[in-house]
Amino acid sequence: MQQVKQLAPFLAGWAVLLASESFVEVGLTNGLLQIGLFICVVCIPTWRTERMSYVDMGWPWGLVGIGLVTLGLGEGDGLRVLMVSGLYILIGGRMGILAVKMWRVGALDRELSRYRYQVLRWERRGEANWPLARQAEVLAQGLANASYLAFPAMIISANPADSISPLEFLGCVIACLALFVESLADLQKARFVRACKVRGERNRVCDIGLWRYSRHPNYFGEWMVWNGLVVMALPSLGHVCAVESSVISVLLVAGLLFVTRLMYVTLVFHTGAEPSEFYSVQKRPAYVDYQRTTNRFFPGPVRLGAQKNRPRIS
Repeated sequence: MQQVKQLAPFLAGWAVLLASESFVEVGLTNGLLQIGLFICVVCIPTWRTERMSYVDMGWPWGLVGIGLVTLGLGEGDGLRVLMVSGLYILIGGRMGILAVKMWRVGALDRELSRYRYQVLRWERRGEANWPLARQAEVLAQGLANASYLAFPAMIISANPADSISPLEFLGCVIACLALFVESLADLQKARFVRACKVRGERNRVCDIGLWRYSRHPNYFGEWMVWNGLVVMALPSLGHVCAVESSVISVLLVAGLLFVTRLMYVTLVFHTGAEPSEFYSVQKRPAYVDYQRTTNRFFPGPVRLGAQKNRPRIS
C-alpha cells in the first residue's frame, strides 16, 4: 500500500498530460521513454544488486530524453522549443556525464549515502518488503520525469507565439545562472577534496567558496534551475489554457507550480541535504559547528564564530 501511495501522485500527473489535447502525444512518448529507460538502466540493476544508486544514471539521462522529445514533437515556435529543449539536454547531460564517470570508476559499486539513508527510513517505519520498496523508490523518480518535471518543457514547447517575452528570457537567465552556480559549487568541492587528499587530511569540512555561505550550494543551484524553468513557462500558460478545458487547465497550472515544491522537498529532505548531513556529522567532527554557523540550503552570511581557527586551503 505504501508503494502505491508513493507512485500515485506521479501517475496522476502523467494522466493529466495524457488527458489534455495539447500534450497527449508528447506526454505518451516521453512517459514510455522514461519507463523504458528506468526499467533497463535503473530497475533491473537495482533488483540484481540491491542498490538504488543507479537512479543517478537514469534520472539525468531521462531529462535529456525530455529535451529530445520536446525538440522533436514540440509544435510551438521553433526558437522557443529550441531554448527549452536545449536547457533540458544541458541540465541532464551535465549530470548524466558525471554519473557515467562515477560508474566507470566504480562509485556505483556501493550504495550512495542518500539511498542508504532511505533504508534507515524503511527500518523506522517497519517496511518488510525491501525489494518492492526499492523498485517503488526508483520508479517514482522515473515517473517524476514522465509527469511534473516534464511540465515546463511541454508547456513552453506548445506556445506558437513568434516573439519571446521578457519573462521567458528572465526564466532562461535564472536557469543558466543557477546551473553555473551548481557547477561551480561542484568544482569547488572537488578541488577541496583533491587538496585534502594531497595533504593527507581526512574528514575535513568543505567551507570554501560558495560552501562558506550554504552547506549545500549545489542543491540550491539545482533548485533554482527548476524555478527558472517554471518562470520561463508562465507566459505560455495563457496559450495552453485557451485550448484546454478548465479542469485540465487548473491541473496543468497546479502541476507546473508544484515543480518548485517537489524539487525543494527532494533536494532538502528526500535525497539531498538531510541524508547527506546524517552521515557527515558522523564522519566529520567539525560538521556540527558548520551546521551551527552556516545556512543549510539558502545562501546567507556566516553566523558568529563561523570561520574562527579554521585552516584554509588555497
